[in-house]
Amino acid sequence: MRRLLRAGAFAGSAAFVALAFAGPVGAQGQQQTLVIQGGTLIDGNGGDPVENAIVVIEGNQIVAAGPAAAITIPAGAETVDATGKYILPGLWDGQVSYSWFFGELFLHHGVTSLVDIGLGGEMSIAARDAVNEGHARGPREWIGIAHFGGFDPEELTGYETPYDGRQRPETFEALQTETRLLLDAGADMIMFHDGDWDPEWVKWACDEAHSRGKPCTQRAGGPRMGAREAALAGVDMLPHARGIGDAIVADGVDVNNELDKFANMDEAKARDIVDLVVREEVYLLPNIIHEAPGYPADWPQMQAAYEELFADPALLAYYPEGFRTRLERTRRDTATGAVRERRMPGYQNMLRFYKMVIDEGGKVLVAGDTNGAKVPGSIMHEEMAIFQEAGITPMQIIMASTKWPAEAMRVIDRIGTVEAGKIADIILVNADPLADIRNMRQIDTVIFDGKVIDHGIHASYSVPFAAYDNDQRYTINDGHWVTALKEVTGAPRAMENPPAPDVSPQPAIEAISPTMVERGSGETVLELTGFNFVAGSRVLIDGESVPWEWTDGSKLNVTLSENILAEAGRKEIVVVNPQPMDPSMWGHGTSNQAYLIVKY
Repeated sequence: MRRLLRAGAFAGSAAFVALAFAGPVGAQGQQQTLVIQGGTLIDGNGGDPVENAIVVIEGNQIVAAGPAAAITIPAGAETVDATGKYILPGLWDGQVSYSWFFGELFLHHGVTSLVDIGLGGEMSIAARDAVNEGHARGPREWIGIAHFGGFDPEELTGYETPYDGRQRPETFEALQTETRLLLDAGADMIMFHDGDWDPEWVKWACDEAHSRGKPCTQRAGGPRMGAREAALAGVDMLPHARGIGDAIVADGVDVNNELDKFANMDEAKARDIVDLVVREEVYLLPNIIHEAPGYPADWPQMQAAYEELFADPALLAYYPEGFRTRLERTRRDTATGAVRERRMPGYQNMLRFYKMVIDEGGKVLVAGDTNGAKVPGSIMHEEMAIFQEAGITPMQIIMASTKWPAEAMRVIDRIGTVEAGKIADIILVNADPLADIRNMRQIDTVIFDGKVIDHGIHASYSVPFAAYDNDQRYTINDGHWVTALKEVTGAPRAMENPPAPDVSPQPAIEAISPTMVERGSGETVLELTGFNFVAGSRVLIDGESVPWEWTDGSKLNVTLSENILAEAGRKEIVVVNPQPMDPSMWGHGTSNQAYLIVKY
């Protein structure tokens, strides 16, 4: 059995540690007190509900939770009347590829924590800390920063930073270096995005993560590692439950679709893999909507909720049209006819399998695989309804959406349940979720970090780091274009002074250093590396021309004033050369973009 870390051994990032012990302060330096009074407490631990409960919050910490008869309400406390309502931990979405515009929808649906397994790179560090430190409105984030594998190597341009979301170390030593680099930078987990790895490499990386109180994830879809190999290597979480379908499909059946695999499930194999994941304490994230859109019994109701949500003009004001198109296509792309008939037994076996895991003491997490093709927050309620369709009890579903993901992320000592000592991320719902888990949609109040927040939808919603799931990883844009331009123009020549030619060349940016600075920093020098920089070059940061000093044709020292660094955000940098250009077809004098992150 996998060794469990003691609570005292859990280590978090400095930002989270500071958050866990910080809270709003009153006039005399006392933390503000908030009391939830009169509701039915379902604390996430799986025990009996507590009627007429009281929850006392000081700052962002729960200091007491239980029956009213056992708790004294502090004098002068702000109160929230929860009479007739149900008090639960804030929900977790255990698998997200995060884009900026998801945040408000997550909170709207009661999701106060998410596990971002996307492509965030440095940007994800800044975005996580902005929310977790109270500077931006959105759910609490847990990030991997980068993942190993899971992409076409031809996507790489050669201009990636060591924190780029996509990493493919070619040697064991490189894997060790990158693993430590990510953990040192504050990664909340180590992620392998495919199963094409030496199991010993994965075991080492998981052991290193565990030594720092962090989990390890893998999409164990082969060819070298499946679910069994991942479990034995110490992997804690299987996003998409990848590898399970291959582990349970009957011998001799050659199919690629997960539902087809489950339609041909070998019962003995299924029992064997259930025993393994339970024994090795592996958390499964099945993402059932991702695998089986249109199959759930509640699909018409799910569609109605989706359509009602996107009829809100406040949401349409900021939700990108291209992402809405992706959503609509995904909702329409459901199997019909003979294909649906063939795969329906697979859907039913899939539900039966995950219920079997939970019945045997294993952990299956509610997780949306939330990306541009899913509805943030709402998909969590869809997945919960599917769990209920499988026969999983509402109490187990609540734990699979609150306590268990906090366990999986190794932070259950600080968050994930409603009890003393935990961070106060709490939701109130208007109807009993134990009678019907679909009642969880009836969100009345969201308390985040100890404060009642507005969980409505607003046309003005924005965040400081407004990047999308697939573009936030870039520090240097258009790397393939840069490579092609360099081949045409030749390598930059060393020069003592900037040239001032009659016809200027097309410039390009290859790197910036540093890539991230803190808001409020004093005047800072940014080294910008590239080629074809000339005397008439201008460096623009978010459209504002800034001073630079000549180094040679491939380097500029750019001065960042205190004003530029006064506001957090992602700053766009370009170099613009004077006209006339030679050759103009390569960009008309404006370089590719580089991005500087100014974090809180």
